Amino acid sequence: MDSVVNQSQYLVAFLTGLLGGVHCFGMCGGIVGALTLGATSHSQSRFALNQKLSERKTHSKLAILLGYNLGRIAGYITAGVIVAGLGATLVDLTGIDAIKQGLALVASFFMIALGLYLAGIWRGLARIELLGSHLWRHIQPLGKRFMPVRTVQQAIPLGFLWGWLPCGLVYTALTWTLAAGSAVEGGLIMLAFGLGTLPNLLAMGVLAERLSGWVRNPHVRLASGLLVVLLGVLTLFRIT
Repeated sequence: MDSVVNQSQYLVAFLTGLLGGVHCFGMCGGIVGALTLGATSHSQSRFALNQKLSERKTHSKLAILLGYNLGRIAGYITAGVIVAGLGATLVDLTGIDAIKQGLALVASFFMIALGLYLAGIWRGLARIELLGSHLWRHIQPLGKRFMPVRTVQQAIPLGFLWGWLPCGLVYTALTWTLAAGSAVEGGLIMLAFGLGTLPNLLAMGVLAERLSGWVRNPHVRLASGLLVVLLGVLTLFRIT
């Protein structure tokens, strides 16, 4: 095996982000709702009772959501570059190629754990989220300077900061970057993952009320979780 990371892992990362939408709603739904509310309040105060300007209100809301998600994905990419760089450095310093495969195995087990977590079968991944909360305590206060969000210029840096929110879904994706082999590959994996989460988080801002009941449906959560488990098992077999 020349490289543990190949094009199929970008697809796996994208699908995991997409299927993990049931978790995204719980973790980020409130944030996206707050962004939408801020944009709506700001727009209504300026364009109330004016149909033509009301269209600009919708465009403003969408622009803020896009800006937030652009920043969020940039945060994922930055984290992927850092973690992948550390993994590549470890392999280079030790000169032991087996370390890379070992890291890839860990990533596969994390994916299976994530699927069980999403399905509500095993909550062990929540403990890792608690570990990340220590870092988040230092990052979270920085976001207050950009709220309430009324412009894209506020939404982008806020999204970047919120990309570091303690999240088992994100942490699982980051474990794959440990075995990426280079910082660039790690960034690309997190880009694919971030694009996978994009449809769900964009939809939250527009259809939050309808999505809420759907993603909380136990059958939806179970199906999504088991599909992620299947992806993890297939990845495990591909590596071994």
